[in-house]
Amino acid sequence: MTIHVRRARSADAPSLPDIERCAAGLFRVDPSLAWLADSPVPDAEHHQRAIETGQVWVAQSAEGALAGFLCAVEVDNQLHIQELSVSQPFQGRGIGRKLLLAAVSYARGQELAGLTLTTFRDLPWNELFYRRMGFATLSPAETGPRLTRVLNDEIAHGLPGERRCAMRFSLEPAPSNQPPMPGRTP
Repeated sequence: MTIHVRRARSADAPSLPDIERCAAGLFRVDPSLAWLADSPVPDAEHHQRAIETGQVWVAQSAEGALAGFLCAVEVDNQLHIQELSVSQPFQGRGIGRKLLLAAVSYARGQELAGLTLTTFRDLPWNELFYRRMGFATLSPAETGPRLTRVLNDEIAHGLPGERRCAMRFSLEPAPSNQPPMPGRTP
């Protein structure tokens, strides 16, 4: 199956709530999180505003079906991923990875310091997925005030705090003034 990732357009906004709702159905595999599958998702107007003011990418099949999306905002010289959803019929095909790579490419092009997100620690399609993509899980001391506020807001909305974490993908260049590694010539 051929999937093309592109920037979202206004006409895509009505499809994004259905994608997010379908993707959330995966939470039914965890009885303590099954309620998320039936929770309300942002409506088309919310997605329209995100497309106009944020960074939103969609994954589209060759037949024209939207398979997934990633929504992010720039904050504190980083791209914060607010949502990454892939519709269940399209899951397991590398679409989430393609969407994430589009966001990383954008952040690099904007010379941002990195990408951040919050996610579940113990679900294989969350923290483990992002680790494989190069994200590092932040300790409470590394999380910082902005991501701490995001996590606290998630807890206030019913997410189990002990199962949540903040992660970061660093785009900061390695210092060029480091001495060469022992045994190597510059």
